[in-house]
Amino acid sequence: MNKDSTLDLARLAAMDVTHSSRLLKGVREATLSGLRPRVRPRPVIGDSWQRMLRDGVDPDYDVHSGVLTAEQLEEKRQASPLVPLLPMLREALVTVADATQHIMVISDADGRILWREGHHGVLRMADRLGLTLGAHYAEDVVGTNGIGTPLVTRRPVQVFSAEHFVQSLHPWMCTGAPVKDPRDGRLLGVVDISGPLDTMHPATLPWVYSVAQLAEARLREQWQGGLERLRSVAAPVLARMSGRALAVDPFGWTAAVTGMPPVDRVALPKSLAEGCCWVPALGACSVTPLPGGWLLMVDEEPRTLGATRIALDVRRPRRWSLEVSGAAATWTHELSPRHAELLYVLALHPAGRSASALAEDLFGDPTRTVTVRAEMSRVRRYLGPLLAHRPYRFADDADVAVLLPDDPRDLLPHSVAPAVVAARAAGSGL
Repeated sequence: MNKDSTLDLARLAAMDVTHSSRLLKGVREATLSGLRPRVRPRPVIGDSWQRMLRDGVDPDYDVHSGVLTAEQLEEKRQASPLVPLLPMLREALVTVADATQHIMVISDADGRILWREGHHGVLRMADRLGLTLGAHYAEDVVGTNGIGTPLVTRRPVQVFSAEHFVQSLHPWMCTGAPVKDPRDGRLLGVVDISGPLDTMHPATLPWVYSVAQLAEARLREQWQGGLERLRSVAAPVLARMSGRALAVDPFGWTAAVTGMPPVDRVALPKSLAEGCCWVPALGACSVTPLPGGWLLMVDEEPRTLGATRIALDVRRPRRWSLEVSGAAATWTHELSPRHAELLYVLALHPAGRSASALAEDLFGDPTRTVTVRAEMSRVRRYLGPLLAHRPYRFADDADVAVLLPDDPRDLLPHSVAPAVVAARAAGSGL
C-alpha cells in the first residue's frame, strides 16, 4: 500500500482475515502511541479513536464490568419503544444471522444491550467477549464499536477487528445502525449484527441499515395509526366548538383542528395536565385529556409570555434539547440534528442571519435558501413568537443561553455544517 493511503471496507474484505487484522492492529498501535500510522484508518474510525483518546477511555477496559441485573434489564426492556418491533426484527435478521454465524443485538439509546439472538456458538463467543445482556456498549464506555459509535454518529457503522478501541474486542466484527423515532428524530436504540472476524462482509452494512429503515417505517405506521384513532375521537368534539382548538397526541402532533389554519405540530409543556397552560405557538390554552392525546382550546384573551429564558443544551453527544422558561410555563423540546445545528448557529449571531447566510453556515451553499426557510418554518411551530425573521433571530427580549460540552471538539459531533465545524476547530463554542 502507498504511504498515507486510507482503508475502506471493500479493501479490508478483499484481504484475508489474518492480514487485515494484523494491518489494523498496527494502525491502532501507532495511533495510541501518538505516531502517524502508515495507513490511515477509515474516517469514521479515526474520528472515534480521537474521541476515545480525548475522553481517556481505557483500551484495556474490562467489557464484563457494569452489567445490569436481571431486574434492571427487564425494566429497561419494558420501557423500550422497540418492543413492538421485535417480531419484525427477528424475521428480518435472526434467521439469516443464524445461518451465517452471526447474532442479532439490539440496544437502547444509552447503548445498553437489551436483546440478542442468533447462532448458539456465536452467542457463547459473545459471552466470552462481554457482549452480554445488560452490558453497556456506549462509545464513551467501551470505545469504538458497532453499537456505541452509531449512537454518536447517528449513521450505520461497521467495525472490524482492531478498529475496536478496546483490545478484547479485536476477535470480533459488528455492524450497527441507529433506529430513530420518526416523530422527532430522537434516538431509540441500535440494531446490530455481530460475529467472528471471518463473517465480515461489506454487504452486511446495507443489510442492517435497510432493516433499521424498515423498523422506522413500522414505527411511522404505528404513529399514523394512533393519530387516526385520536382524530376519530376528536372530530365530533371539535365539530361542536366555535373557537380555536386542536387535538394533539402526547408528542404535540396534530390530529384535528378547528377555527384556525392546520399546523403539523405544537410544542407542549414538559408536564402537561388538565387545566390551563401556555403553548408557545398558540398562547394560553385550556387542556382536556382525550384517549391517546389532548384537546387544546385556545384562550382568546391576549396574554404575554413575560420574561423568557431559552436554554439550548448541546452538551450531550447525541441528545440535544431546548428549554424555554417564563412566567407562564416551562417546557422542553428535544431537537433533531438539523434543528440543533440551526439554533446553535442563530445563537452564534444574536443580530440575526439572512436565509442565504444560514444556507452558507449549514450547507456551505448560499443558494439553498428554500431548505433553510422550510426548516425555519418547522422551528417556528414550537418556538412561535420567540423566533423572529428578517433576519432570522431569537426574539430581542429573550435571554438565550447555550450549554456547551466541556471539550469544544465534542460540539455536535455528527455535524458537517461549516459553521459548526469551524467552531469545533477554533476550540470555542461561542
